Amino acid sequence: MDEPNGSDDESHTNVRNVVFVVLDTARANSVSDETAPALTALANEGTVFENAFATAPWTLPSHASIFTGLYPSEHGAHGGHTYLDEELRTLPEAFADAGYETIGVSNNTWITEEFGFDRGFDDLRKGWQYIQSDADMGAVVRGEDLNEKLQATRNRLFDGNPIVNAANILYSEVFQPAGDDGADRSTSWIGNWLESRTDNRPFFLFCNFIEPHVEYDPPREYAERFLPDWASYEDATAIRQDPRAYDCEDYDITEREFRLLRGLYRAELAYVDDQLARLREALVAAGEWEDTLLVVCGDHGENIGEHGFFGHQYNLYDTLLNVPLVLHGGSFTGGGRRRDLVQLLDLPATLLETVGVDDHDLLEQGHSRSFHPDSAVGGRDAVFAEYVSPQPSIERLEARFGEIPDRVRAFDRRLRAVRTTEYKYVRGDDGFERLHDIERDPAERNDVAAEKPDRVRALRGQLESQFEPLAESDAGEEVAMREGTKERLADLGYL
Repeated sequence: MDEPNGSDDESHTNVRNVVFVVLDTARANSVSDETAPALTALANEGTVFENAFATAPWTLPSHASIFTGLYPSEHGAHGGHTYLDEELRTLPEAFADAGYETIGVSNNTWITEEFGFDRGFDDLRKGWQYIQSDADMGAVVRGEDLNEKLQATRNRLFDGNPIVNAANILYSEVFQPAGDDGADRSTSWIGNWLESRTDNRPFFLFCNFIEPHVEYDPPREYAERFLPDWASYEDATAIRQDPRAYDCEDYDITEREFRLLRGLYRAELAYVDDQLARLREALVAAGEWEDTLLVVCGDHGENIGEHGFFGHQYNLYDTLLNVPLVLHGGSFTGGGRRRDLVQLLDLPATLLETVGVDDHDLLEQGHSRSFHPDSAVGGRDAVFAEYVSPQPSIERLEARFGEIPDRVRAFDRRLRAVRTTEYKYVRGDDGFERLHDIERDPAERNDVAAEKPDRVRALRGQLESQFEPLAESDAGEEVAMREGTKERLADLGYL
Protein backbone atom coordinates (compact mmCIF):
# COMPACT_ATOMS: atom_id res chain seq x y z
CA MET A 1 0.00 0.00 0.00
CA ASP A 2 1.10 3.57 -0.66
CA GLU A 3 2.28 5.68 2.22
CA PRO A 4 0.35 8.91 2.83
CA ASN A 5 1.41 12.07 1.08
CA GLY A 6 3.28 14.41 3.38
CA SER A 7 6.27 16.47 4.30
CA ASP A 8 9.81 15.15 4.69
CA ASP A 9 10.11 17.13 7.94
CA GLU A 10 10.88 14.44 10.54
CA SER A 11 9.22 16.44 13.34
CA HIS A 12 5.92 16.19 11.45
CA THR A 13 6.15 12.54 10.41
CA ASN A 14 7.33 10.68 13.48
CA VAL A 15 3.75 9.55 14.06
CA ARG A 16 1.82 7.57 11.44
CA ASN A 17 -1.61 7.11 12.97
CA VAL A 18 -4.20 9.42 14.47
CA VAL A 19 -6.65 8.34 17.18
CA PHE A 20 -9.21 11.04 17.89
CA VAL A 21 -11.44 10.53 20.95
CA VAL A 22 -14.35 12.80 21.85
CA LEU A 23 -15.64 12.62 25.41
CA ASP A 24 -19.14 13.85 24.66
CA THR A 25 -20.36 16.59 27.02
CA ALA A 26 -17.08 16.79 28.95
CA ARG A 27 -16.50 20.28 30.36
CA ALA A 28 -13.03 21.44 31.30
CA ASN A 29 -13.76 22.44 34.90
CA SER A 30 -14.96 18.94 35.83
CA VAL A 31 -11.93 17.09 34.47
CA SER A 32 -9.27 16.49 37.12
CA ASP A 33 -6.94 13.82 38.45
CA GLU A 34 -9.87 12.59 40.55
CA THR A 35 -12.38 12.22 37.72
CA ALA A 36 -9.93 11.46 34.89
CA PRO A 37 -6.60 10.00 36.05
CA ALA A 38 -5.89 8.39 32.66
CA LEU A 39 -6.47 11.67 30.84
CA THR A 40 -4.39 13.50 33.45
CA ALA A 41 -1.51 11.06 32.94
CA LEU A 42 -1.81 11.57 29.20
CA ALA A 43 -1.72 15.34 29.73
CA ASN A 44 1.36 15.07 31.96
CA GLU A 45 3.16 13.06 29.27
CA GLY A 46 1.82 15.05 26.32
CA THR A 47 0.38 18.55 25.87
CA VAL A 48 -2.71 19.92 27.58
CA PHE A 49 -4.51 23.02 26.32
CA GLU A 50 -6.15 24.82 29.23
CA ASN A 51 -7.98 27.35 27.04
CA ALA A 52 -9.61 25.18 24.39
CA PHE A 53 -13.07 26.16 23.20
CA ALA A 54 -15.86 24.62 21.15
CA THR A 55 -17.52 26.69 18.41
CA ALA A 56 -21.00 25.63 19.56
CA PRO A 57 -22.62 24.34 22.76
CA TRP A 58 -24.01 21.05 21.42
CA THR A 59 -22.98 17.98 19.47
CA LEU A 60 -24.11 18.46 15.88
CA PRO A 61 -22.67 21.91 15.13
CA SER A 62 -19.58 21.31 17.26
CA HIS A 63 -18.65 18.08 15.47
CA ALA A 64 -19.40 19.69 12.11
CA SER A 65 -16.90 22.46 12.95
CA ILE A 66 -14.32 19.90 14.03
CA PHE A 67 -14.75 17.96 10.79
CA THR A 68 -14.77 20.99 8.44
CA GLY A 69 -12.91 23.87 10.13
CA LEU A 70 -15.99 26.09 9.64
CA TYR A 71 -18.17 28.00 12.09
CA PRO A 72 -21.79 26.83 12.49
CA SER A 73 -23.30 29.64 10.39
CA GLU A 74 -20.97 28.56 7.56
CA HIS A 75 -21.29 24.77 7.63
CA GLY A 76 -25.02 25.08 8.29
CA ALA A 77 -25.42 21.99 10.51
CA HIS A 78 -27.47 23.23 13.47
CA GLY A 79 -30.96 23.15 14.95
CA GLY A 80 -32.58 24.53 11.81
CA HIS A 81 -30.77 22.21 9.40
CA THR A 82 -29.59 18.98 10.99
CA TYR A 83 -27.31 17.72 8.22
CA LEU A 84 -23.67 18.17 7.18
CA ASP A 85 -23.95 19.25 3.54
CA GLU A 86 -22.29 17.03 0.96
CA GLU A 87 -20.24 19.72 -0.77
CA LEU A 88 -18.19 20.37 2.37
CA ARG A 89 -14.77 18.75 2.69
CA THR A 90 -14.29 16.76 5.91
CA LEU A 91 -11.34 15.63 7.99
CA PRO A 92 -11.98 11.88 7.41
CA GLU A 93 -12.05 12.54 3.66
CA ALA A 94 -8.66 14.23 3.89
CA PHE A 95 -7.15 11.21 5.63
CA ALA A 96 -8.86 8.74 3.29
CA ASP A 97 -7.54 10.52 0.21
CA ALA A 98 -4.05 10.56 1.74
CA GLY A 99 -4.05 6.76 1.89
CA TYR A 100 -5.23 6.17 5.45
CA GLU A 101 -7.59 3.49 6.67
CA THR A 102 -10.43 5.51 8.24
CA ILE A 103 -12.58 4.01 10.99
CA GLY A 104 -15.25 5.72 13.11
CA VAL A 105 -17.12 4.50 16.18
CA SER A 106 -19.92 6.82 17.27
CA ASN A 107 -22.12 6.50 20.33
CA ASN A 108 -24.03 9.71 19.59
CA THR A 109 -26.97 9.47 17.19
CA TRP A 110 -26.15 12.82 15.61
CA ILE A 111 -22.76 11.55 14.40
CA THR A 112 -23.99 8.93 11.96
CA GLU A 113 -24.59 8.56 8.22
CA GLU A 114 -28.14 9.80 8.74
CA PHE A 115 -26.81 13.31 9.35
CA GLY A 116 -23.96 13.23 6.81
CA PHE A 117 -21.02 12.27 9.03
CA ASP A 118 -20.06 9.05 7.27
CA ARG A 119 -18.19 10.70 4.40
CA GLY A 120 -14.55 9.67 4.28
CA PHE A 121 -14.93 6.73 6.66
CA ASP A 122 -14.26 3.21 5.42
CA ASP A 123 -16.54 2.17 8.27
CA LEU A 124 -18.59 4.33 10.67
CA ARG A 125 -20.06 2.11 13.37
CA LYS A 126 -22.89 2.70 15.83
CA GLY A 127 -21.21 1.88 19.10
CA TRP A 128 -24.41 1.17 20.98
CA GLN A 129 -25.30 -1.74 18.67
CA TYR A 130 -23.98 -5.27 19.12
CA ILE A 131 -24.58 -5.97 15.42
CA GLN A 132 -24.58 -3.03 13.02
CA SER A 133 -28.07 -2.25 11.70
CA ASP A 134 -30.10 0.67 10.35
CA ALA A 135 -32.88 -0.33 12.76
CA ASP A 136 -32.37 1.16 16.24
CA MET A 137 -33.79 -0.85 19.14
CA GLY A 138 -33.42 2.06 21.54
CA ALA A 139 -37.14 2.15 22.27
CA VAL A 140 -36.80 -1.27 23.91
CA VAL A 141 -33.83 -0.17 25.98
CA ARG A 142 -35.68 2.92 27.22
CA GLY A 143 -38.83 1.08 28.26
CA GLU A 144 -39.71 1.94 31.87
CA ASP A 145 -40.97 -1.53 32.71
CA LEU A 146 -41.37 -5.00 31.23
CA ASN A 147 -44.67 -4.16 29.53
CA GLU A 148 -43.18 -1.15 27.76
CA LYS A 149 -40.17 -3.17 26.68
CA LEU A 150 -42.36 -5.97 25.32
CA GLN A 151 -44.56 -3.49 23.45
CA ALA A 152 -41.51 -1.80 21.94
CA THR A 153 -40.11 -5.21 20.95
CA ARG A 154 -43.36 -6.08 19.16
CA ASN A 155 -43.33 -2.72 17.36
CA ARG A 156 -39.66 -2.80 16.32
CA LEU A 157 -38.58 -6.42 15.97
CA PHE A 158 -39.49 -6.71 12.28
CA ASP A 159 -38.14 -3.30 11.33
CA GLY A 160 -35.34 -4.75 9.23
CA ASN A 161 -33.72 -8.07 10.09
CA PRO A 162 -35.54 -9.58 13.11
CA ILE A 163 -32.58 -11.82 14.02
CA VAL A 164 -30.19 -8.86 14.13
CA ASN A 165 -32.75 -6.82 16.06
CA ALA A 166 -33.23 -9.63 18.56
CA ALA A 167 -29.46 -9.88 19.07
CA ASN A 168 -29.20 -6.14 19.71
CA ILE A 169 -32.09 -6.29 22.20
CA LEU A 170 -30.54 -9.27 23.98
CA TYR A 171 -27.20 -7.48 24.27
CA SER A 172 -28.69 -4.25 25.63
CA GLU A 173 -31.04 -5.99 28.07
CA VAL A 174 -28.83 -8.84 29.31
CA PHE A 175 -25.16 -8.54 28.43
CA GLN A 176 -24.35 -4.82 28.22
CA PRO A 177 -22.59 -3.67 31.41
CA ALA A 178 -24.84 -1.75 33.79
CA GLY A 179 -24.46 1.99 33.36
CA ASP A 180 -22.77 1.65 29.98
CA ASP A 181 -24.07 3.50 26.91
CA GLY A 182 -21.81 1.86 24.35
CA ALA A 183 -18.33 2.72 25.60
CA ASP A 184 -17.44 -0.79 26.79
CA ARG A 185 -18.58 -2.40 23.55
CA SER A 186 -16.80 0.29 21.50
CA THR A 187 -13.50 -0.07 23.35
CA SER A 188 -13.63 -3.86 23.06
CA TRP A 189 -14.35 -3.65 19.34
CA ILE A 190 -11.48 -1.20 18.80
CA GLY A 191 -9.11 -3.46 20.74
CA ASN A 192 -10.10 -6.46 18.64
CA TRP A 193 -9.77 -4.41 15.45
CA LEU A 194 -6.28 -3.24 16.39
CA GLU A 195 -5.19 -6.76 17.28
CA SER A 196 -6.51 -8.37 14.10
CA ARG A 197 -5.84 -5.73 11.42
CA THR A 198 -3.42 -6.72 8.67
CA ASP A 199 -3.67 -3.52 6.64
CA ASN A 200 -0.24 -1.88 6.56
CA ARG A 201 -1.63 1.59 5.86
CA PRO A 202 -1.63 4.15 8.67
CA PHE A 203 -5.04 4.65 10.22
CA PHE A 204 -7.31 7.46 11.35
CA LEU A 205 -9.61 6.28 14.15
CA PHE A 206 -12.41 8.46 15.49
CA CYS A 207 -14.43 7.52 18.59
CA ASN A 208 -17.22 9.31 20.45
CA PHE A 209 -18.00 8.17 24.02
CA ILE A 210 -21.37 9.52 25.16
CA GLU A 211 -21.63 8.48 28.82
CA PRO A 212 -21.27 11.98 30.37
CA HIS A 213 -24.41 13.01 28.46
CA VAL A 214 -27.88 13.03 30.05
CA GLU A 215 -29.08 10.74 31.39
CA TYR A 216 -26.29 10.33 33.92
CA ASP A 217 -26.52 6.67 34.94
CA PRO A 218 -23.00 5.49 35.83
CA PRO A 219 -22.36 2.05 37.30
CA ARG A 220 -23.03 2.01 41.02
CA GLU A 221 -19.37 1.56 41.99
CA TYR A 222 -18.43 4.72 40.10
CA ALA A 223 -21.35 6.76 41.42
CA GLU A 224 -20.59 5.90 45.04
CA ARG A 225 -17.08 7.38 44.66
CA PHE A 226 -18.47 10.81 43.80
CA LEU A 227 -21.76 11.12 45.65
CA PRO A 228 -21.84 12.83 49.08
CA ASP A 229 -21.68 10.50 52.08
CA TRP A 230 -25.24 11.40 53.02
CA ALA A 231 -26.69 10.38 49.64
CA SER A 232 -27.44 6.94 48.27
CA TYR A 233 -27.13 5.69 44.71
CA GLU A 234 -30.90 5.14 44.68
CA ASP A 235 -31.56 8.75 45.77
CA ALA A 236 -29.34 10.13 43.03
CA THR A 237 -30.57 7.98 40.17
CA ALA A 238 -34.21 8.60 41.11
CA ILE A 239 -33.88 12.32 40.26
CA ARG A 240 -35.73 13.19 37.08
CA GLN A 241 -33.29 14.16 34.31
CA ASP A 242 -35.23 16.05 31.67
CA PRO A 243 -33.39 19.28 30.76
CA ARG A 244 -36.07 20.68 28.45
CA ALA A 245 -38.81 20.04 31.01
CA TYR A 246 -36.68 21.79 33.64
CA ASP A 247 -36.14 24.76 31.31
CA CYS A 248 -39.89 25.02 30.75
CA GLU A 249 -40.63 24.89 34.50
CA ASP A 250 -42.46 21.57 34.15
CA TYR A 251 -40.65 20.50 37.31
CA ASP A 252 -38.00 21.83 39.69
CA ILE A 253 -34.58 20.60 40.76
CA THR A 254 -33.31 21.67 44.17
CA GLU A 255 -29.69 22.60 44.80
CA ARG A 256 -29.38 19.41 46.85
CA GLU A 257 -30.51 17.41 43.81
CA PHE A 258 -28.16 19.30 41.50
CA ARG A 259 -25.33 18.38 43.85
CA LEU A 260 -26.22 14.72 43.40
CA LEU A 261 -26.49 15.12 39.64
CA ARG A 262 -23.02 16.67 39.58
CA GLY A 263 -21.76 13.60 41.45
CA LEU A 264 -23.31 11.30 38.84
CA TYR A 265 -21.86 13.42 36.05
CA ARG A 266 -18.36 13.21 37.53
CA ALA A 267 -18.81 9.47 37.90
CA GLU A 268 -19.64 9.25 34.19
CA LEU A 269 -16.40 11.08 33.41
CA ALA A 270 -14.51 8.58 35.54
CA TYR A 271 -16.16 5.70 33.70
CA VAL A 272 -15.17 6.94 30.23
CA ASP A 273 -11.70 7.76 31.55
CA ASP A 274 -11.29 4.08 32.33
CA GLN A 275 -12.32 3.33 28.75
CA LEU A 276 -9.64 5.76 27.59
CA ALA A 277 -7.11 3.83 29.67
CA ARG A 278 -8.23 0.59 27.99
CA LEU A 279 -7.89 2.22 24.59
CA ARG A 280 -4.33 3.26 25.38
CA GLU A 281 -3.53 -0.27 26.54
CA ALA A 282 -4.93 -1.64 23.27
CA LEU A 283 -2.67 0.68 21.24
CA VAL A 284 0.34 -0.45 23.28
CA ALA A 285 -0.57 -4.13 22.91
CA ALA A 286 -0.93 -3.72 19.13
CA GLY A 287 2.49 -2.06 18.91
CA GLU A 288 0.97 1.20 17.64
CA TRP A 289 1.43 3.49 20.64
CA GLU A 290 4.76 5.02 19.67
CA ASP A 291 3.52 5.69 16.14
CA THR A 292 0.21 7.31 17.12
CA LEU A 293 -1.01 10.83 17.75
CA LEU A 294 -3.75 10.50 20.38
CA VAL A 295 -6.16 13.43 20.64
CA VAL A 296 -8.78 13.65 23.40
CA CYS A 297 -11.30 16.46 23.78
CA GLY A 298 -14.84 17.29 24.81
CA ASP A 299 -17.19 18.45 22.05
CA HIS A 300 -19.02 20.82 24.43
CA GLY A 301 -19.71 21.14 28.13
CA GLU A 302 -22.74 21.06 30.40
CA ASN A 303 -24.73 23.22 32.78
CA ILE A 304 -25.78 21.29 35.89
CA GLY A 305 -27.59 24.09 37.69
CA GLU A 306 -25.07 26.79 36.74
CA HIS A 307 -26.64 30.02 35.44
CA GLY A 308 -30.09 28.52 36.05
CA PHE A 309 -29.72 25.91 33.30
CA PHE A 310 -29.66 22.13 32.99
CA GLY A 311 -28.13 20.63 29.85
CA HIS A 312 -26.34 22.37 27.00
CA GLN A 313 -28.74 24.57 25.08
CA TYR A 314 -29.76 28.23 24.76
CA ASN A 315 -26.55 29.95 25.96
CA LEU A 316 -22.81 30.36 25.37
CA TYR A 317 -21.34 30.31 28.87
CA ASP A 318 -17.87 28.81 29.33
CA THR A 319 -19.47 25.88 31.14
CA LEU A 320 -20.62 24.85 27.64
CA LEU A 321 -17.68 26.05 25.54
CA ASN A 322 -14.48 25.47 27.55
CA VAL A 323 -13.55 21.81 27.00
CA PRO A 324 -10.63 19.53 27.85
CA LEU A 325 -8.08 19.07 25.06
CA VAL A 326 -5.01 16.82 25.32
CA LEU A 327 -2.64 15.64 22.59
CA HIS A 328 0.06 12.99 22.90
CA GLY A 329 2.50 11.79 20.28
CA GLY A 330 5.16 13.27 18.04
CA SER A 331 6.02 16.86 18.88
CA PHE A 332 3.17 16.99 21.41
CA THR A 333 4.87 14.49 23.72
CA GLY A 334 6.37 16.37 26.65
CA GLY A 335 4.77 19.63 25.55
CA GLY A 336 3.51 20.53 29.02
CA ARG A 337 0.67 22.96 29.68
CA ARG A 338 -0.32 25.58 27.14
CA ARG A 339 -2.54 28.53 27.98
CA ASP A 340 -2.90 30.02 24.51
CA LEU A 341 -6.40 30.26 23.06
CA VAL A 342 -7.31 27.45 20.66
CA GLN A 343 -10.56 26.25 19.09
CA LEU A 344 -11.70 22.75 18.25
CA LEU A 345 -12.00 23.82 14.62
CA ASP A 346 -8.20 24.20 14.73
CA LEU A 347 -7.86 20.42 14.97
CA PRO A 348 -8.00 19.66 11.20
CA ALA A 349 -4.99 21.89 10.44
CA THR A 350 -3.15 20.64 13.55
CA LEU A 351 -3.70 16.94 12.90
CA LEU A 352 -2.80 17.17 9.22
CA GLU A 353 0.37 19.12 9.95
CA THR A 354 1.40 16.67 12.67
CA VAL A 355 1.31 13.65 10.33
CA GLY A 356 2.49 15.55 7.26
CA VAL A 357 -0.70 15.40 5.19
CA ASP A 358 -1.36 18.34 2.89
CA ASP A 359 -5.04 18.82 2.04
CA HIS A 360 -5.39 22.23 0.43
CA ASP A 361 -9.15 21.95 -0.10
CA LEU A 362 -9.93 21.29 3.57
CA LEU A 363 -7.60 23.96 4.90
CA GLU A 364 -8.71 26.62 2.45
CA GLN A 365 -12.36 25.83 3.13
CA GLY A 366 -12.45 27.09 6.69
CA HIS A 367 -10.60 28.81 9.52
CA SER A 368 -8.59 25.95 11.00
CA ARG A 369 -5.27 27.23 12.33
CA SER A 370 -2.59 24.74 13.32
CA PHE A 371 -1.31 24.90 16.90
CA HIS A 372 1.47 22.37 16.23
CA PRO A 373 4.54 23.46 18.24
CA ASP A 374 6.50 24.03 15.01
CA SER A 375 3.71 25.73 13.11
CA ALA A 376 4.50 29.00 11.39
CA VAL A 377 0.92 30.13 11.85
CA GLY A 378 0.42 32.66 14.61
CA GLY A 379 -1.79 32.06 17.63
CA ARG A 380 -5.25 33.43 18.28
CA ASP A 381 -6.02 36.61 20.21
CA ALA A 382 -9.68 35.60 20.45
CA VAL A 383 -12.00 32.62 19.97
CA PHE A 384 -15.56 32.66 18.67
CA ALA A 385 -18.72 30.64 19.16
CA GLU A 386 -22.24 30.58 17.76
CA TYR A 387 -25.66 29.31 18.72
CA VAL A 388 -27.41 29.53 15.38
CA SER A 389 -30.82 28.08 16.13
CA PRO A 390 -32.60 26.76 19.26
CA GLN A 391 -32.59 22.99 19.64
CA PRO A 392 -35.29 21.96 20.17
CA SER A 393 -37.17 24.85 18.62
CA ILE A 394 -39.64 26.95 20.58
CA GLU A 395 -42.40 25.41 18.46
CA ARG A 396 -41.39 21.92 19.57
CA LEU A 397 -41.35 23.02 23.19
CA GLU A 398 -44.85 24.47 22.79
CA ALA A 399 -46.05 21.23 21.20
CA ARG A 400 -44.73 19.27 24.17
CA PHE A 401 -45.50 21.58 27.10
CA GLY A 402 -48.20 23.94 25.84
CA GLU A 403 -47.64 27.38 27.29
CA ILE A 404 -43.98 27.97 28.05
CA PRO A 405 -42.39 30.61 30.31
CA ASP A 406 -41.36 33.99 28.91
CA ARG A 407 -37.83 33.16 30.05
CA VAL A 408 -37.76 30.29 27.55
CA ARG A 409 -39.28 32.37 24.75
CA ALA A 410 -36.33 34.70 25.13
CA PHE A 411 -34.08 31.83 24.01
CA ASP A 412 -35.60 31.99 20.52
CA ARG A 413 -32.63 33.89 19.15
CA ARG A 414 -29.22 33.56 17.55
CA LEU A 415 -26.21 34.11 19.79
CA ARG A 416 -22.61 34.87 18.95
CA ALA A 417 -19.67 35.22 21.32
CA VAL A 418 -16.11 36.45 21.19
CA ARG A 419 -13.72 35.60 24.02
CA THR A 420 -10.23 36.87 24.73
CA THR A 421 -8.07 35.98 27.73
CA GLU A 422 -9.59 38.99 29.53
CA TYR A 423 -13.19 39.42 28.38
CA LYS A 424 -16.16 37.53 26.96
CA TYR A 425 -18.80 39.37 24.91
CA VAL A 426 -22.06 37.68 23.91
CA ARG A 427 -24.59 39.24 21.55
CA GLY A 428 -28.00 38.08 20.33
CA ASP A 429 -29.87 38.98 17.16
CA ASP A 430 -32.64 40.37 19.39
CA GLY A 431 -30.33 43.01 20.90
CA PHE A 432 -29.32 40.91 23.90
CA GLU A 433 -25.73 41.47 25.01
CA ARG A 434 -23.51 40.65 27.96
CA LEU A 435 -19.91 41.39 28.84
CA HIS A 436 -17.94 39.35 31.36
CA ASP A 437 -14.61 40.21 32.91
CA ILE A 438 -13.10 36.73 32.69
CA GLU A 439 -10.04 37.51 34.80
CA ARG A 440 -12.07 38.81 37.76
CA ASP A 441 -15.23 36.79 37.19
CA PRO A 442 -14.34 33.45 35.57
CA ALA A 443 -17.76 32.00 36.47
CA GLU A 444 -19.44 34.70 34.32
CA ARG A 445 -21.88 35.71 37.03
CA ASN A 446 -21.77 39.48 36.49
CA ASP A 447 -22.66 41.46 33.38
CA VAL A 448 -20.36 44.50 33.19
CA ALA A 449 -21.47 45.80 29.78
CA ALA A 450 -22.90 49.03 31.24
CA GLU A 451 -19.66 49.72 33.09
CA LYS A 452 -17.36 49.19 30.10
CA PRO A 453 -19.00 50.63 26.96
CA ASP A 454 -15.67 51.08 25.18
CA ARG A 455 -14.83 47.42 25.68
CA VAL A 456 -18.30 46.43 24.43
CA ARG A 457 -17.86 48.48 21.26
CA ALA A 458 -14.42 47.02 20.59
CA LEU A 459 -15.54 43.41 21.04
CA ARG A 460 -18.76 43.96 19.11
CA GLY A 461 -16.64 45.25 16.25
CA GLN A 462 -14.37 42.21 16.48
CA LEU A 463 -17.39 39.91 16.45
CA GLU A 464 -18.92 41.65 13.45
CA SER A 465 -15.66 41.66 11.53
CA GLN A 466 -15.43 37.90 12.05
CA PHE A 467 -18.98 36.99 11.04
CA GLU A 468 -20.68 39.72 9.05
CA PRO A 469 -18.74 39.17 5.80
CA LEU A 470 -19.38 35.41 5.91
CA ALA A 471 -21.99 33.92 3.61
CA GLU A 472 -24.34 31.84 5.72
CA SER A 473 -25.48 28.44 4.57
CA ASP A 474 -29.07 28.05 3.41
CA ALA A 475 -30.98 26.72 6.41
CA GLY A 476 -33.16 24.52 4.21
CA GLU A 477 -35.25 21.88 5.91
CA GLU A 478 -34.47 19.57 8.78
CA VAL A 479 -33.52 16.05 7.80
CA ALA A 480 -36.44 13.65 8.11
CA MET A 481 -35.38 11.40 10.97
CA ARG A 482 -36.12 7.73 11.40
CA GLU A 483 -38.45 6.99 14.31
CA GLY A 484 -35.72 5.14 16.21
CA THR A 485 -33.42 8.14 15.80
CA LYS A 486 -36.09 10.50 17.14
CA GLU A 487 -36.53 8.33 20.21
CA ARG A 488 -32.80 8.12 20.88
CA LEU A 489 -32.36 11.88 20.49
CA ALA A 490 -35.36 12.48 22.78
CA ASP A 491 -33.72 10.22 25.33
CA LEU A 492 -30.61 12.42 25.14
CA GLY A 493 -32.72 15.53 25.83
CA TYR A 494 -32.60 17.00 22.32
CA LEU A 495 -36.24 16.64 21.26
